[in-house]
Amino acid sequence: MEQRRIGNASVSAVGLGAMPLSTKDPRPSEDEAVGVVHAALDAGVTLIDTADAYARDEAEFGHNESLVARALSSYGQADVLVATKGGHTRRGTDWELDGSPAYLRRACEASLRRLGVDAIGLYQFHRPDPATPWEDSMGALRQLADDGLVRMVGISNADIAQIDAARAIIGDSLVSVQNQFSPGWRSSADELAHCAAHGLAFLPWSPFGGVGAAGSLGATAPAFAEVADEIGVSVFQVALAWHLAQSDVVVPIPGASRAASILDSAAAADLTLSPGQLARLGAA
Repeated sequence: MEQRRIGNASVSAVGLGAMPLSTKDPRPSEDEAVGVVHAALDAGVTLIDTADAYARDEAEFGHNESLVARALSSYGQADVLVATKGGHTRRGTDWELDGSPAYLRRACEASLRRLGVDAIGLYQFHRPDPATPWEDSMGALRQLADDGLVRMVGISNADIAQIDAARAIIGDSLVSVQNQFSPGWRSSADELAHCAAHGLAFLPWSPFGGVGAAGSLGATAPAFAEVADEIGVSVFQVALAWHLAQSDVVVPIPGASRAASILDSAAAADLTLSPGQLARLGAA
């Protein structure tokens, strides 16, 4: 599979978003979920995105990280970058936030234990916490990197000012930004361009937003469905190929709860859209 860069790591151009393996209802069994991760690895996927908060509720906090760790340990030798996140908490089934330095340290240490590693490959701040100054959260991430608990740092759901503040505080350890971005949700186009200008990887989450199973949602989706029909591939492959064409810093992380889904997504790395097709799909 085509390779792209996240910091000093070379990863597959298409990653796996593991969230649905824990949060989809109904969700796959643990054995089925492990099979999805193994299918991704077989297809050449070398980036897996997870988070401590990816679980049904507070009682099983960390479920997704533990699942990813089980899948990797049972696969055998695999050179994979595991990207996890901290800063979201759960109260029952509700999603809450805690970006305080003390909490991020505890969360990172717990993620290390669940993943069974000495240092997390890419540790991402899940979402800004209005109760904690952004600079304090960024300082905590810098400290985690300085202490060797994480090899690289990322931020998520950040605007340009927050990206620049993170760059100033974290320095070279900051390597990525993960924002919502898709054919039907392009409000982070400026952040994507900013990442490209500064050599930061951009990981679009929910990369299929606005496409839908039949390509019927969102103002741009009909064009995606038409191009998919012309080429003879799924609309999801066209959406991912569109992502990859935006910039070489883009590494989409489509979610999957079935092996067939991630195999289809992985194939998008080999799909090149023509300039005319990209023009019909619209620039970011």
